[in-house]
Amino acid sequence: MNSRERFVGVLTGQEVDRVPFIPVFGTGSHTLPAWEKEHPGLKARIRELFKYDSVYRGWQVTPVNSYLSSVPPTVILEQTENKITQKHGDGTVEIIVKGEDYGQCTIEWPVKNAKDWERVRNLHLQADDPARFPGNWQDYVKEYKNREYPLQLTHKGVYGFARLMMGDENLSYAFYDEPGLVHSIMDGYTDMIIKVWSKMTVDVQFDLIECWEDMAYKNGPMISPDTFREFMKPNYEKLRAFADANGIKIILVDCDGKIDELAGLMVESGVNAMYPFEVQAGNDLERVLDKYPTLGAIGGLNKNALTRGRKEMDLELEKARRLIAKGRFIPGLDHAVLSDVNYDNYKYFNDELRKIVLSTKPGKKQ
Repeated sequence: MNSRERFVGVLTGQEVDRVPFIPVFGTGSHTLPAWEKEHPGLKARIRELFKYDSVYRGWQVTPVNSYLSSVPPTVILEQTENKITQKHGDGTVEIIVKGEDYGQCTIEWPVKNAKDWERVRNLHLQADDPARFPGNWQDYVKEYKNREYPLQLTHKGVYGFARLMMGDENLSYAFYDEPGLVHSIMDGYTDMIIKVWSKMTVDVQFDLIECWEDMAYKNGPMISPDTFREFMKPNYEKLRAFADANGIKIILVDCDGKIDELAGLMVESGVNAMYPFEVQAGNDLERVLDKYPTLGAIGGLNKNALTRGRKEMDLELEKARRLIAKGRFIPGLDHAVLSDVNYDNYKYFNDELRKIVLSTKPGKKQ
């Protein structure tokens, strides 16, 4: 079997020879520059060195623009030795602090009212904008026909897209003060991207739809179940209908924070895989997989264990073996490795995880 077959098979509960060994968040590490100084050339050969099965996170994206199109260039508003303030063409203003693991902060969003949304939608949310596709799209189509890796259609998220338009706090108020605006943003984006996908699926058979949500924090989702069902569920039902009509087996949701409660709402709405199940947020992935037997999971291994020595790492590795045997689970770190992780620990963890992947028979569930 190849990585594509294993990826789809594991997450949908089919029998496979083994789970794929994939980096998930590994090779995009914030600490790569420091490792590069110790091991020159590491960045270019890290995938080969650790013998990952597949590309990117373990599945690949296309170069088709799934976000805003025809956006003017970014303008630098202020720059110092340590900080950049810049304004993107859609109106987003952000501050970037140099040298930090997560040194990016948005201070202004494109949509403050219905008029702003109409401007963004009319200028930047056109499905038929030819600039969404690269000029050499047909070259990609030829490559995809013979691929051995999973390939996704990209959705910026139902909540996720609205969050990018308004920011979490403004969006939270808008659910109550301007529900029509929130419906228009969420519904309008999903309807637009499905039109783009309809052009892509003419040429390519895709394996998954991935939705970026990041709509939870350490205590759970940002919104209530009732709000989810009113605003988000109808859009996920559209995604499930599109997936079923086009032979796409997986709808995968990327959401940080505590997502065990969100998992039930997602399953109810047609989602059948989620990641990354951050450990420090309190996710109990074993309980989630038991409670929702049709849900697949990726990640789930505590990245912070890599700062604490081999005893802590070994506990996470044994958890990986246990979850693989349970079924519908692909192991990986639960988010990006930060600059407090040294290369030796990262290498030990990956080498041992690969041994577990190659030697553990995956469970088969429902």
